[in-house]
Amino acid sequence: MRRNAVGYLAAFLVVGVTVVPLLFVVLGGFRTTAQINSSPAGLPGPWVWENYRSVLAAPEFWRLLGNSTLIAVIATVLAVVFGSMAAFALSRYEFKGRESVYTLFTLGLLFPIGVATLPLYLWLRQLGLLENPLGVAIPEAAFSLPVTIVILRPFMRAIPSELEDAALLDGAAKLGFFWRILLPLSRPALITVSVLAFVTSWNFYLLPLLVFNDSAHFTLPLGVAMFQSEHTQDTAKVLAFTALSMLPALAFFVLAERRMVGGLTGSVKG
Repeated sequence: MRRNAVGYLAAFLVVGVTVVPLLFVVLGGFRTTAQINSSPAGLPGPWVWENYRSVLAAPEFWRLLGNSTLIAVIATVLAVVFGSMAAFALSRYEFKGRESVYTLFTLGLLFPIGVATLPLYLWLRQLGLLENPLGVAIPEAAFSLPVTIVILRPFMRAIPSELEDAALLDGAAKLGFFWRILLPLSRPALITVSVLAFVTSWNFYLLPLLVFNDSAHFTLPLGVAMFQSEHTQDTAKVLAFTALSMLPALAFFVLAERRMVGGLTGSVKG
């Protein structure tokens, strides 16, 4: 009984820390700045739709949304494709130094992006990838590789070797087993790493700030900062813009939540 009480208390604390700020942002967009200044924690009354309507009617918002979507999709595809290949090799092949390579990827989870800022900028400038979506998408995919491999490797390793032997007897090569059998069976884990890579890319702020100087290439996180600086006196509209910027990634996460749980569970069991 005591454990249940502690669990419920922890759940309420998590909800309070995560959901309450989101509700404040979303509901704040339905108020006027005067209402927010007079009662910051109050509810909309009356409801003001003009803030959201004006943001949705602005071409700038849709340009930022398109930039973020393009970069997030590219980063997610690169992370999942190369991460699944690496996880396949680390889970189904025996070779010297395999565990050392896996440990190196695991240590990548602890590598802060701030440390790589200067060398990354110099590298991208030499490659001519500044002001280019690939200059953001490729590093984002690289930073998503460690968690992708850490989740996929135990999941793929848990798949019975009898399936691989049967596929080889039927004439399928190693790559045939990978594409036709292993990847379909790993779908829950693939969905999990795809969601994580997409949401991580969507929320990245430092990399786009590092690569882009032209506001035409900005992503939504940069757009929120720019919009806030341009509308410092209109708090309600800034909250509406911020809420709409969070909505795509939040909706994507919520829709894939159940499959994500299945993928993480399979990885832990593996």
